[in-house]
Formats: sequence, structure tokens, C-alpha cells
Amino acid sequence: AYMAGQASEVEETIKRLQGHKGVIGVVIVNQDGIPIRTTFDQAVTVQYAGLITQLCSKARSAIRELDPQNDLTFLRLRSKKHEIMVAPDKDYLLIIIQDPNNL
Repeated sequence: AYMAGQASEVEETIKRLQGHKGVIGVVIVNQDGIPIRTTFDQAVTVQYAGLITQLCSKARSAIRELDPQNDLTFLRLRSKKHEIMVAPDKDYLLIIIQDPNNL
């Protein structure tokens, strides 16, 4: 029952995030870079999961190289079309893609 409770909590969180103005989609990726929850189709999900996981790991390495006592807690990228926000956890990456022109 514990896992089921956790799963529904995850679903609730995704629903809540998806409801925010400007949010295009949400992807949750596990430690191995494998998407476990998504609001996108397969192709888009795989692309975001792969690229953002790599970017996050690069960013984390850079932060730790600058200061071994430090760690990455949040990553925010803004392009002309999108804003990508990544909240890394010890087991997961929460990736949110939004349209900054529609907030």
C-alpha cells in the first residue's frame, strides 16, 4: 500500500504542476536516466530524459569541482521558446518544460 500511496502522490504532483499556467509538460526520470512518468509522447520524453540527464550531471560535476562541499539543487534554462526547470533529487530528476511567454 505504501508504494501505491507514493504513486498517487506523484500523480497528484504531476497534475498540480501541469495545471500551472505556461507548463507544457513534465518528465520524471530515475537515477539511470529512464523516464518513469511523463506527460509527453515517447519520442519527446526520451529526448528530454537523455539530454537533460546529461546536462544535469555536467552541471553537478561543475558545481562540485568548484566546491566539493557544494551540490546542485536546481537548474533553470531559458531559451527563446522554452524554459526548462530541473529539480534533482537523490533518486529522481523532475523536469518541467514551460513556455515563458505564456506565464
